[in-house]
Amino acid sequence: MNRHLHIVCLDVPSPADYGGAIDMLYRIESLYNAGIKIHLHYFSYNHRGNPNELNQYCESIHVYERKTGHKGFSFSKPYIVSSRINQELITKLNKDNHPILLEGVHCTGILPQLNTGNRKVIVRLHNDEADYYKQLSSVEKNIFKKIYFRYESHLLSKYEHSLPPQYLYACITTKDEAHFREQHGLKNSFFLPAYTPYEKINSSEGIGNFCLYHGNLSVPENEKAATWLLTKVFSKIKVPFVIAGKNPSKRVDKLSHLYQHTCLVANPTDTEINDLVKKAHINILPSFSNTGIKIKLLHALFEGRHCVTNEAMVNGTDLEAACHIGTNANAIAAIIMQLHHQPFTTEEIRLRENLLGNTYNNALNTKQLIQYLW
Repeated sequence: MNRHLHIVCLDVPSPADYGGAIDMLYRIESLYNAGIKIHLHYFSYNHRGNPNELNQYCESIHVYERKTGHKGFSFSKPYIVSSRINQELITKLNKDNHPILLEGVHCTGILPQLNTGNRKVIVRLHNDEADYYKQLSSVEKNIFKKIYFRYESHLLSKYEHSLPPQYLYACITTKDEAHFREQHGLKNSFFLPAYTPYEKINSSEGIGNFCLYHGNLSVPENEKAATWLLTKVFSKIKVPFVIAGKNPSKRVDKLSHLYQHTCLVANPTDTEINDLVKKAHINILPSFSNTGIKIKLLHALFEGRHCVTNEAMVNGTDLEAACHIGTNANAIAAIIMQLHHQPFTTEEIRLRENLLGNTYNNALNTKQLIQYLW
């Protein structure tokens, strides 16, 4: 039986170079592998991406311009939602009765105009966006961006309260599932783990060469984590430390060269990042926001050795047992010194296999998703 599915993405899912794109791309690939005929719709902006990779998975691909600047602004709806309400998209979706998967609360502004009838609609909630934007505001230095993030958070909080309860909501963590059920009355919420390219634990036993922090360094939260590690942790301990990521600021560049035991790898390829994660003895991933799940944490647990984090990174992920958790800079420094000469063992690999193996399994999670869609 041919099963057709509309997927509406908030952004082009390829290249999969940030968490949301990774989750979307590998879900598309997994649904294709399960025999689903995919009709992909996505919003194009920021000159991002080359969607050619998507042709192999999709029956059809439709691209829409996101309304940017004042064209996408609304006093009543969050900008991330109002800028993606598109009449051409609504018309295309209303031509048939195939189920719809909306990627992100970003794409839900079209819901009131859809002919839903008895067709299934699932919204993939990538985050509690109201909380995420609130936390973005707290780390942003630019006053105008700070005000925008705070106002967007306010609008998102009201908007999330108004989401229609009759649709299904696929949450990325059990913590988010509980939040949307209890705080927003969305009783049709369920846990759908993040999709990743990692199918099995590939961590190497023994001792690696250095400590590593990796992330998109143009994101304020990641820049804050990198500078915090350099100034509060590795200024005190003389352990080799590598920072790797996209578009580092001049500040990160300067700080990373202050000490002989610290360095920066700017704009590494995916292959280079994976090589660094695998060769590191300790992957260090503090976070200053406790929303959603960070794909880089899953990357470190599937491919790397020891993983040191703080409570914000693992809160609501059920992955605490696989990480060494420090509450402040001194605690993290002490854990690093303790692990520095401690081999990574087979027992720790088995623990990760038990903890992650069935939860972050794309094929199993796609079977569950298909049951919800049909």
